[in-house]
Amino acid sequence: MSADHEIDNLLQENRHFAPSAEFSAQAIAQPGIYETAKADRLGFWANQANQLHWHKPFTQTLDWSNAPFAKWFYDGEINISYNCLDRHVEAGNGDRVALFFEGEPGDTREITYAELTAEVKKAANVLTDLGVRAGDRVAIYMPMIPEAIVAMQAVARIGAVHSVIFGGFSAESLHTRIDDAQAKLVITADGGYRKGKASALKPAVDEALSGGKCPSVKNVLVVKRTGQDVGWVDGRDIDWNSALANAATEHVAQGFNAEHPLFILYTSGTTGKPKGVLHTTGGYLTQAAYTHKNVFDLHAETDIYWCTADIGWITGHSYVAYGPLANGASQVIYEGTPETPDWGRWWSIAEKYKVSILYTAPTAIRSFMKLGSQIPKQYDLSHIRVLGSVGEPINPEAWMWYRNIIGAGSAPIVDTWWQTETGAIMISPLPGITTLKPGSAQHALPGIEIAILDEDGNELGNGHAGLLTITEPWPAMLRGIWGDPDRFKETYWSKFEGIYFAGDGAKFDEEGDLWLLGRVDDVMNVSGHRLSTAEIESALVSHPFVAEAAVVGANDETTGQAVVAFVILRQNQLANAGSDADVSKMLRDHVTKEIGPIARPRTIMVVSELPKTRSGKIMRRLLRDVAEDRPVGDVTTLADTSVMDIISGKIAGGASD
Repeated sequence: MSADHEIDNLLQENRHFAPSAEFSAQAIAQPGIYETAKADRLGFWANQANQLHWHKPFTQTLDWSNAPFAKWFYDGEINISYNCLDRHVEAGNGDRVALFFEGEPGDTREITYAELTAEVKKAANVLTDLGVRAGDRVAIYMPMIPEAIVAMQAVARIGAVHSVIFGGFSAESLHTRIDDAQAKLVITADGGYRKGKASALKPAVDEALSGGKCPSVKNVLVVKRTGQDVGWVDGRDIDWNSALANAATEHVAQGFNAEHPLFILYTSGTTGKPKGVLHTTGGYLTQAAYTHKNVFDLHAETDIYWCTADIGWITGHSYVAYGPLANGASQVIYEGTPETPDWGRWWSIAEKYKVSILYTAPTAIRSFMKLGSQIPKQYDLSHIRVLGSVGEPINPEAWMWYRNIIGAGSAPIVDTWWQTETGAIMISPLPGITTLKPGSAQHALPGIEIAILDEDGNELGNGHAGLLTITEPWPAMLRGIWGDPDRFKETYWSKFEGIYFAGDGAKFDEEGDLWLLGRVDDVMNVSGHRLSTAEIESALVSHPFVAEAAVVGANDETTGQAVVAFVILRQNQLANAGSDADVSKMLRDHVTKEIGPIARPRTIMVVSELPKTRSGKIMRRLLRDVAEDRPVGDVTTLADTSVMDIISGKIAGGASD
């Protein structure tokens, strides 16, 4: 029997994984942390904030008098860049490696804290020389290279506000975000490397700014990464390397009010203009640093940490650019894709740098599962001791594969729930304390208060699915939507008085562990029964033939909504699967057995790939378009825009019912 089949069989058991005594004894988070936070929540957060350096100490922890607009540590002053850089150098850790950079073509750089601090100081002086001042907005559109982190830190250092725009977004997406923020400066690169090729970035910036569409932009700083020929606007465009080479080397970081704006990060809904989620400084760094250290059990002197997220997403902000550096961690950043030049790239990087903490998305894990365990088993992953999951619920089978194949059957998995809006992790196991349960995010972190409510605001007990809410303010919470306070209140605070509604469904099981059920708009109503897409997807992926699944609800005259599933089969099972019709029947029967007849999919499509953004999230709204036989919507944010043509073409050729 193959290792993959053995893992499948494990899922038939009710598995619990208690931490080893050895791990618990050395863990950062100790059991009393929950009781301490419960006894004095604000005192707990004040203590976490005081682990940072304050230019002016705070005396007031929280002002909630103008709810839902919170003020944390409001009378204190802090500089986030000083906390991430200068203080480590001053503490004698300047020679510690801050960044191990791995370029997709194979080029590498090791950058110490002293070297990173020096680069950020010069970049801060360049920004100041260009007229950027505290409160000005700076757009950053870059590949995953060290200069991107230098740019973020430099902007924050001088009190300006960065808006990082993911390098896969189109010129039009760039234009709308730059214009909404009224950015004064754009920092970009000629391009980056992706899937073995040089991918251009500067032309999208030129198009976004063409014809005077963004008059607020005065200059464009350009990093020469690929050496591609790019257009150049004299007087506007400035070479990054030349500017830094000529910049003054000293820059004294000044303190800014704890509520000084730090960054805007745009999130797009299915319709309407993107929302500019606004985060401020003191509370954000407090929670980002605390969660990074405790959730990942970071021992900065010995661990090598790697979060695979791009800085264009909130995970890349909190758990690449800020949290790890605030904690003095040594971390890996990788420019490219996991399959370049082959699917062993990630594991070769983990082996090379002796990665001990790995944080990635369930989508990536399932992609590796699809290929089988033989690829990662070719590499030495013995240094890995903590694994993390982020972005969407992780199904139990993927959890088990991750632990057994990547974590050698012993590494604890921290399945984290949080959002762009929450700023930092809110729900997660704590390694060394939590008895783990595959597929469950388990508990709110110390200092965080959550509740699962019904539509009328009544709190639900164990075993009942409802709406996940946050009932008390938290330090890293968003402070608003840029330029639109009414939209902020309407979007997040209007459903329940004084309570933040996260938009996700969840339930506590009979043991009190929390299970995420996906977005509420991903909950279907079939014949009066509310069904979670995540629950059905998990049932499908528990079948040994299925590597990945996406489920949507489609209009149905009889039942109101019907379940439509799109599945990718494991490569090592393709020869055994039979026809699409055979697979469809088998999987429909399997869902019936796992959940019940009400969840039986009306249609199952066997596909070679699912529509995903470059951050790995499945775009279910596009699958709903296909399921309901209407024109497919905007595909510009997909990593591969051809995927929807392939899926639509297959359906036109005949669905598997």
